[in-house]
Formats: sequence, structure tokens, C-alpha cells
Amino acid sequence: MPKCPYCKKPVTLSEKTAGSEAQPVRKEVVGTVKKEVLYSCPHCECVLGFSFFLGGVLTGRP
Repeated sequence: MPKCPYCKKPVTLSEKTAGSEAQPVRKEVVGTVKKEVLYSCPHCECVLGFSFFLGGVLTGRP
């Protein structure tokens, strides 16, 4: 089970955590063509990572 490196509580990327004590990582997406994504811990709100990709109208990705 992955853990936040800051608060050491369990986290997961999937929102389908039936019966698990791990909460899904918060994912904030900004942009229409260039999507910027920020991942943060749901417990302590520390930034776990970020990424970007071309999406939206050009590629059909949400």
C-alpha cells in the first residue's frame, strides 16, 4: 500500500477503494488544450507530484 512521504498515511490513485482505509490522491486538472495536473495528499494536502499533457479539443482526452 503506498503511503504519503510526509504524513505516512496510506493513499491510492484509484477512487475505487471499497473497504480500504486508504483515501484517493486529490487530482486537480487545469487547462483546455495543455492540461496541467497537480496531485496532493488527501490527509495533509502536501504536493505529491505534477504533470502536464496535451489534451482537450486536440486529442479528445478529458
